[in-house]
Amino acid sequence: MNYPWHLYVMGIVYVMAGIMHFVKPKAYMRIMPRYLPNHKLLVQLSGIAEILLGIGVCIPATKNYAIYGIVLMLAVFLLVHFYMLSSKKASAGFPKWLLIARLPLQLVLMYWAYSYLLL
Repeated sequence: MNYPWHLYVMGIVYVMAGIMHFVKPKAYMRIMPRYLPNHKLLVQLSGIAEILLGIGVCIPATKNYAIYGIVLMLAVFLLVHFYMLSSKKASAGFPKWLLIARLPLQLVLMYWAYSYLLL
């Protein structure tokens, strides 16, 4: 099946984001909520999930499953975004306006993925 080019762009974005979990793991561990155990493992698992889901959207047999996975993953990642708003230390030095702006961005990313279910 021939999908629109921007579906492949979305797949590449998630693969690259997943790879960054292994290139710069400390950056991701620093923003993990304290109440979650084993930050290193969770960062690695989320990186693997992003890579697999990014690849999955490009394969016709797995596209819809990957899209549901991306939407679910982004919903779970909202926990991290809200945690980063909870204190100056949790913000990892990001300005508050940027942290607030990321919240609707997550919803836009969810919609972007969900919009491909119709293809």
